[in-house]
Amino acid sequence: MYRAVVCRLVTEAGRVPRGVNHGALALRLRSFSGVKDEQQPPFNRSLLRFLVCPLSKRPLRYEPETNELINEELGIAYPIIDGIPNMIPQEARLIEKDTDVSTTPAQG
Repeated sequence: MYRAVVCRLVTEAGRVPRGVNHGALALRLRSFSGVKDEQQPPFNRSLLRFLVCPLSKRPLRYEPETNELINEELGIAYPIIDGIPNMIPQEARLIEKDTDVSTTPAQG
């Protein structure tokens, strides 16, 4: 986010000619200024009433420690980037399900 803002400001100021790599310029400006990116905006928990997993259509659980939306049934976690859930199934991360042998029915 910081890089995009710096690129826009520098470009609008007219000091960077076309063809210059704006990303590299922003990284140099960032390291020069010593400014660190601010913390990600928090996830609005009221969205959990409306959001469902696009694969199973089941409700999701918010995990604040990893900043992800968890689908317990399928064992996948959707990342939240800049306060916005990334609900693309290909971007989801597989999580390990707890498998307790004592509660698993015996096969016979």
